[in-house]
Amino acid sequence: MNLFEHGGDVNTFAVHCGCTPAEVIDLSSNINFITPLVDFSTVTLNAYPDSKKLTQTLAGYYGVHTNEIELFNGGSSAIFSLMRFFDHTTCTIYSPAYLEYKKAALLSGKKVTLINRFNDSIQKVEANSLVIFVNPSTPDGRYYDLNALMREWMVKNCTILIDESFLEFCGGESVTRYLQTYHKLYVLKSQTKFYGCAGVRVGIVLSSHDNIRALKEKEPLWKISVLDSHFLISALANEPFRTLSKQLNTEAKTYLKTLLDHSLLFKEVFESDANFFLVRLAHMNAKEFQEQLIAHKIMVRDCSNFDFLDERYVRIAVKSTPNLKRFEEALCSLT
Repeated sequence: MNLFEHGGDVNTFAVHCGCTPAEVIDLSSNINFITPLVDFSTVTLNAYPDSKKLTQTLAGYYGVHTNEIELFNGGSSAIFSLMRFFDHTTCTIYSPAYLEYKKAALLSGKKVTLINRFNDSIQKVEANSLVIFVNPSTPDGRYYDLNALMREWMVKNCTILIDESFLEFCGGESVTRYLQTYHKLYVLKSQTKFYGCAGVRVGIVLSSHDNIRALKEKEPLWKISVLDSHFLISALANEPFRTLSKQLNTEAKTYLKTLLDHSLLFKEVFESDANFFLVRLAHMNAKEFQEQLIAHKIMVRDCSNFDFLDERYVRIAVKSTPNLKRFEEALCSLT
């Protein structure tokens, strides 16, 4: 597959299957399978967007000041902006990691050093360097207690970027508690994942007032549409959705883990704190597995382009129980 290729291309897959996109079960995309219902009838489109209310809502939700947050047109947009903003000539990425970090770093002329999280997470980093850690991680979904690493990075005066886009799926502790004591910390949070809204492009970066002010100076004025703002403000206020979402995801995840553990198709199923699982196939590679699932109109994520993974690794996302039952039927037909 292509070096930086992602999952989730339902339309192309549907054409390949000879079906409609609605018939596809997309287990390749790690987006929440339920989305809050939002009424857009009151949205006015004939004025320039004002993101003050959204900023205030997000600041209150994450427990920061409004001058410690910057909005972006999605998490990937934030990543590319940050890579241009940081003046480091090198960066260290704890990998496997979301591939946009490596792509953005290379495009911004940085030399990339990789640390294998699976067996080298305690490897030392250089003083005054840029370090990137996705927590919970992707494609395996593991949540890390970063306190020891944070202490090491801070002692070495590193610029630290932590991606917490999947944190709401596991309820782990956020590193935002360090924002008041360490000024070289940046925390990225994508709103797409938990709120099941890939079409709504809102990503945020949390950092010190001075860092956010410097970042804003290099950013355009209007990055978030009124539709994006309205959706997210409504979603963040919807506590019943969060409760229901966590309940349904927990139930579906338990079901998916059970069927993966009991299938002879998989040699290893990685423990995950997020809404997806990384698996290693026992007797075929990811491409062969994908091809065999075409007849069932099911997509999974080939993870062979992630650093430190080979052609037998696949990511499978948690989706609704009915969709997972169809996946179970497909697995049974392949064994």
